Amino acid sequence: MTDGWIRALVEAIHSSPTQAVLYLSGGASQSLGSLMSVPGASNTVLEAVVPYSRMSMIQLLGKVPAQFSSRQTAEEMALLAYNRALKLSNPGSPVLGVGFTGSLASTRPKLGKHRFHLSTRTSDWMCFSTVTFLKGLRTREQEDRVSSQFLLKAIANACNVPATYASELSESEVPDECEVHFDEDQQLEQLISGQICFKVYPFSSEKDVSNSERKIILPGSFNPLHDGHLKLLEVATRICGDGYPCFEISAVNADKPPLTVSQIKDRVKQFQKVGKTVIISNQPYFYKKAEHFPGSAFVIGADTAARLVNPKYYGGDYEKMLDILIGCKRTGCIFLVGGRNVDGVFKVLEDLCIPEELRDIFISIPAENFRMDISSTEVRKSLGM
Repeated sequence: MTDGWIRALVEAIHSSPTQAVLYLSGGASQSLGSLMSVPGASNTVLEAVVPYSRMSMIQLLGKVPAQFSSRQTAEEMALLAYNRALKLSNPGSPVLGVGFTGSLASTRPKLGKHRFHLSTRTSDWMCFSTVTFLKGLRTREQEDRVSSQFLLKAIANACNVPATYASELSESEVPDECEVHFDEDQQLEQLISGQICFKVYPFSSEKDVSNSERKIILPGSFNPLHDGHLKLLEVATRICGDGYPCFEISAVNADKPPLTVSQIKDRVKQFQKVGKTVIISNQPYFYKKAEHFPGSAFVIGADTAARLVNPKYYGGDYEKMLDILIGCKRTGCIFLVGGRNVDGVFKVLEDLCIPEELRDIFISIPAENFRMDISSTEVRKSLGM
């Protein structure tokens, strides 16, 4: 696929801020060559996977699909790719998930139709297309070429790149297409239900945004957000030296009902006012947060650190606690620990008993750099909330 229009289209895709994960099966293989051979591919492609065998597809989907080449399978692949892109992308970058499954010409004549199903998923919309080829009109390589061109056009559309598309489809090969848009409430409902893993509100000003892939995350309920939170993240960012500072709220709580869409939106407004990025996730547990945000630095208080290493919160099983936190360590995550009141006594990291195997992932924030004695609970009480 060396056509000039294809190269120009891919260059435009690579110049856009969108980062993508692609899951392709049964065709459109030439699109990967086009994306990867044009300089700038690392700006766009986070990961490309070809689950070609039956078992590979079953493992990707986590089930045996009703049909391996179908609209439903392509949509499920695109949603998985979108969630994967969220986890791998730079903070605040728009992300795209692409799912493609085809049943194209092969060495043996097919009884069924030659067709492909393509789905693209972004934060606020999902697009789906099915193209049925005229049987016998093209070789396998030619069908792959046409499906690859169609896929590149779909990626360009998702990246808001104007596409000059030289279609090789015949007049009778009319794509069956549909598009579904999601408003903010629907996106948050999808998050609460577990359909998407998190949603980023990139409110940070330009000066706060780092090119680093590492996120510096301060988790909490932020009910309300106060100056202590802002100061703590600022100090933690200086200690890290490099990274994208952001706050994180879990819409799902381990021992409380999930936040409502209205509650989430109210809390998000606090961060918009101060120009700070906030991530809404659906994971209250740190070992799951580590999977969602690999390589991140989590900013926590000594009270949270004490709970993390307390076997009491792991059913009294010390080995289970070690195993879970070593799993966090394997994701490349670390914990920056600020001093907090623990059972009425101000404590810092050095006051805690951290297992030897975990000491390298806990980093102290010196009390002289930051000390927060007030909590959101106390702020609510003072405001009569």
